[in-house]
Amino acid sequence: MTTAHAASRSPRRASATGQAAFVLHGWDWSESSLILDLFTRESGRVAVAAKGAKRPYSQLRSVLMPFQRVVVHFGRTRGDESADVHNLRAAEWAGQGVALSGGEWFAGFYLNELLMRLLPRDDPHPRLFDLYALTLLAMSHAPATRIEAALRAFELVLLRETGVLPELDRVTLTQNPVTVGAVYQLGPEDGVVEATTGPSSLSARACAELEAALRAMRSEPGTEQLEQLLAAAAAAGPALKSQLRRQLHYHLAGTALRTRQVMIDAFRLLGLDAGAAAR
Repeated sequence: MTTAHAASRSPRRASATGQAAFVLHGWDWSESSLILDLFTRESGRVAVAAKGAKRPYSQLRSVLMPFQRVVVHFGRTRGDESADVHNLRAAEWAGQGVALSGGEWFAGFYLNELLMRLLPRDDPHPRLFDLYALTLLAMSHAPATRIEAALRAFELVLLRETGVLPELDRVTLTQNPVTVGAVYQLGPEDGVVEATTGPSSLSARACAELEAALRAMRSEPGTEQLEQLLAAAAAAGPALKSQLRRQLHYHLAGTALRTRQVMIDAFRLLGLDAGAAAR
């Protein structure tokens, strides 16, 4: 299997009517300004300079918040079309967003970090953008089991959208359908392979249900399709989490995700089971 991401497309010009976006992360640029990593529906990930966004009277302060859908206008300075960072010209709240707290908050920033680490800049993924918005809603005020299913569903779609997740209902090498009664593992290089029975193995039924849900999500992404994928991910249980963790570790070149480590540290500070956060 190839591990190369899709080649970055040529940067797109910002739409005259603005682009739907979410703020993934922000960095201090100066005493009054920020550099923001945005996930936009039309252009994918883009970096923008939000000048004056840190000033107390800036209208951007209350708009450029994580997990809030916004409409942004941005572009490069005339004569500097090769610059990596766009100028943010305007941003306004789009009337859609969620308030995450506790475990939901960590889960949301985990999604953000995955997008920042696995998506190249200027590479649009509108289906993934729509799923991100739906996933935030699905995790808001949700029990831990639903949040876990939502994370697995998003990981699956992200890996599929970036071209590194094979069809789950067939053995990758032979392209033969998975066989009822057999169990399988998902390898980052060899794809779906038959395995010996164990706690981290996926049943043929789980593989088939996950693939059917992924295809439904790709053809017509929406709340109903997400619920189908959540149900399949929940049914696959801890085995799916183990398989996807191996995939992500490989495609992240073995580097740890900061969000996960922060969550483990927070659990320790609160006197909670840090092992539960790591599993």
